[in-house]
Amino acid sequence: MQGNTISGMRVAILVSDGFEQAEFTEPKKALEQAGAKVTVIAPKGGQVQGMNHDTKADMFPVDMTLDQANPDEFEGLVLPGGALNADFIRMQPKAREFVQKFDQSKRPIAAICHAPWLLVSAGVAKGRTLTSYFTIQDDLRNAGSTWEDKEMVRDRNLVTSRSPQDLPAFDSAMVSLFSEYKQQKANVITA
Repeated sequence: MQGNTISGMRVAILVSDGFEQAEFTEPKKALEQAGAKVTVIAPKGGQVQGMNHDTKADMFPVDMTLDQANPDEFEGLVLPGGALNADFIRMQPKAREFVQKFDQSKRPIAAICHAPWLLVSAGVAKGRTLTSYFTIQDDLRNAGSTWEDKEMVRDRNLVTSRSPQDLPAFDSAMVSLFSEYKQQKANVITA
């Protein structure tokens, strides 16, 4: 396997209404261009509403509800930001469970902007070095994280970024992390 190939990798994007649209569309595009099979998962079926900061943007189809989704069927997880999305989804027990199962099995998670709130609520932020939108840095610190003001921070199976301005670095680091995971998994299978 050469380069950052994630061909055929099953990746979940977990969102609810009010997500920052670019933090959903750009990572999704980067994953699909690298060959991943992306599934959009939300608390409810139908469609979810994107936002451009505080203005309603486009609607996007949901592939599967949280109730239907089995975290064991996915190899990568993307958590877009947006304050409304992140604040709502962090209170969904199934979303917290999803993140916990990913972290326990050391599968890769990419979270941007306000999405690290879900890492806090899932109990996986403690002892980790993360970044986020600057307004939630106290929440991350209070959860036992080390917060850094950088466009991208990687800590083991987590990649985090601050905002849509960081998407080029976030997308690149996300694809690299997912590719490394896929390569390690392939090495284990062939060993």
